[in-house]
Amino acid sequence: MTAPIATEPRLSSLSHGGGCGCKIAPGLLSQILQGCSALPVPPQLLVGIETSDDAAVYQLNDEQALVATTDFFMPIVDDPYDFGRIAATNAISDVYAMGGTPIMALALVGMPINVLSPQTIARVLEGGASVCRSAGIPIAGGHTIDSVEPIYGLVALGLVHPKRVRRNADARAGDKLVLGKPLGVGVMSAALKKGRLNEAGYRQMIDSTTRLNTPGPALAALDGVHAITDVTGFGLAGHALEVARGSGLQARVDWAAVPLLAGVRELAEQGLVTGASGRNWSAYGQDISLPAGIDAQAQALLSDPQTSGGLLVSCAPDTVEQVLAIFRSQGFAEAAVIGEMRLEPADEKRLVLS
Repeated sequence: MTAPIATEPRLSSLSHGGGCGCKIAPGLLSQILQGCSALPVPPQLLVGIETSDDAAVYQLNDEQALVATTDFFMPIVDDPYDFGRIAATNAISDVYAMGGTPIMALALVGMPINVLSPQTIARVLEGGASVCRSAGIPIAGGHTIDSVEPIYGLVALGLVHPKRVRRNADARAGDKLVLGKPLGVGVMSAALKKGRLNEAGYRQMIDSTTRLNTPGPALAALDGVHAITDVTGFGLAGHALEVARGSGLQARVDWAAVPLLAGVRELAEQGLVTGASGRNWSAYGQDISLPAGIDAQAQALLSDPQTSGGLLVSCAPDTVEQVLAIFRSQGFAEAAVIGEMRLEPADEKRLVLS
């Protein structure tokens, strides 16, 4: 971790929430967006806001569709370079989640220029640029404002073949659910903010949040992969519910099979959870069936906001080994089968934990 300049405050102290924990709670967001469904929708718009998917997709011709998304937030860490890397990785992830290949980005920058030095702000941008270089894309422009809180992110654009677009609403009954990254980033960010995350935990958190979800296009090329999303601010439960609702199915998750970052359960047991976790659960907990005896820590981890989280893939059972092989060949050794999609009985919840 790089210490802030002596005369400057910690980045995280300038924001009321960090990373994807800044998201508006799902229930309130639904109310805000109610009127947007009345807007005109051209036939070329293959994916819009109807299922809360990761990005918009607009068909250009028979061979190409444009993937467009934006994501930005306040600091989740104090190191400006790491903050830039995390924010950029998180934004580009939405292109990968649609099965697309990134082509360029625009930077979104809001900084309290009377509080932070030009050197610190430049390090944020350098961190974002380093991730774009890794993704093989330029930052072709952007917009900056003087803001009360530090904000950084990207508009990310990509291309995908129209037949390889993978929405979050096309899961099929019998599909297996595969998660690409372990959970626990929100818990670790809460521990960091309270000075209770050690160096090993910090490095683990940075490794997870700056790892680009590059398997997306290769996964989308498999006919047996039916739906993809990425697990971010609404937690595993929230994004699995989006898949279930959009597909008209029930998601069943085996909690024992869900990978967790090392030490996260112990941190959660110490009460180091985010406020966003509780807001998430308040918004959608009524749609989840929990087994008897599940502890509060497991519930918090289910709704834990994941900044730059992993891909959640719904695929045919005979495609699972190919999906896992793609993940592992690109550095996602923790990828695991965590559940399946089923037809929803009338008297059951959309998400069932076992």
